[in-house]
Amino acid sequence: MLLAADVGNTNVVFALIDKGEIKARWRIASDPRRTGDEYAVWLLQLAEFQGFDSGEIDQVIIGSVVPKAIHNLTVLSEKYLGITPLIAGQDKAAWGIELDIEQPSSLGADRALNTIAAHAKHDGDLIVIDFGTATTFDVVDFNGAYKGGIIAPGINLSLDALVGNTAKLPRIAIEKPESDSVIGRNTEDQMLIGVFWGYVSLIEGLVARMKAEIGRPAKVVATGGLAILFDEHTDLFDVVDPDLTLEGLAILAGRAA
Repeated sequence: MLLAADVGNTNVVFALIDKGEIKARWRIASDPRRTGDEYAVWLLQLAEFQGFDSGEIDQVIIGSVVPKAIHNLTVLSEKYLGITPLIAGQDKAAWGIELDIEQPSSLGADRALNTIAAHAKHDGDLIVIDFGTATTFDVVDFNGAYKGGIIAPGINLSLDALVGNTAKLPRIAIEKPESDSVIGRNTEDQMLIGVFWGYVSLIEGLVARMKAEIGRPAKVVATGGLAILFDEHTDLFDVVDPDLTLEGLAILAGRAA
């Protein structure tokens, strides 16, 4: 069984994957100071609670956009599981795709993994949108090459900046406004309209520009925590796949086995 760790700027997602099927997943806040021992206490107990035996894990892969976290997760793997982990993008777990951009080494692991999984699952040209700490838009051509993309502030990051840099604006939850009107009648409604419909307009507008530049039909694949929320209020997405990054890790681990 494979233990996959997807380390993002906000959360670390662990998943147990058997023959390509995700059997369980757990999420913890990203903290590069968290030690391998701390990860072990938390993760192995959760696995046991759900009936999994850590002795069944025979492969570990780590994909991380937080370089400092890799060492402590390696300690978790080697000390408690007796396994030297694969690091996504390195050695046996090299990407295996063309990175047709100016600085290939600067591409985040999550975006490369999304590219690998999206191309494996879908034909033709693709635009992959990942709603994370940042919202990323990635173009994958019909041959599976990564062609470039866009990085925009995530919606939570935008809201944090708005609330944190103003004296009177309150914290609000991110959800669709109750009314379809885009003329708010109070401060909270006006904020929610700006954040929610403003973000829908942002993703629709950027994807329209990307499609025009690609010049061929392109399928839009969405992933990340807020993809499902936005999917209910726009016709933009052809596919919503919340597990795309984990699936990319499983593909790399399968190639390295």
